[in-house]
Amino acid sequence: MTTPAQPPAHAHGPTMLKRIKQWARTIKRDVIALWIAARDPRVPWYAKALAATIAAYALSPIDLIPDFIPVLGYLDELVILPVGILLVVRLIPAPLMAEFRAQAAAIAEQPRSTTAAVIIVTIWIAVVALAGWWLWRSLAA
Repeated sequence: MTTPAQPPAHAHGPTMLKRIKQWARTIKRDVIALWIAARDPRVPWYAKALAATIAAYALSPIDLIPDFIPVLGYLDELVILPVGILLVVRLIPAPLMAEFRAQAAAIAEQPRSTTAAVIIVTIWIAVVALAGWWLWRSLAA
């Protein structure tokens, strides 16, 4: 007696990993769109304020819940941030949000400047080295 062959996993749609990657790209695009919305004069002031707060939090290296805390560490990225984005998107008129998303998608497609990244990292290293040198001199005196 033979058993029927199982269809390949991709036959039923995108894999879970592909869906997660798409979701992450959508979140990233919406964060950039919110940053654009926060600076647009056509957006109501309360939506601007919330959009700026959500975008700044998403782009900030400081988390409400530090990532090293097991399970809870990623709670803000997985729950709080998407809910905040959803709330702000509902406060912005749909035609404007579509325009901001298109602008954000165009920004995301632009090539990245490796030179600029190297310059910024070099400046940070220089600042840290200078602060360390100054601290060492202050403590040695």
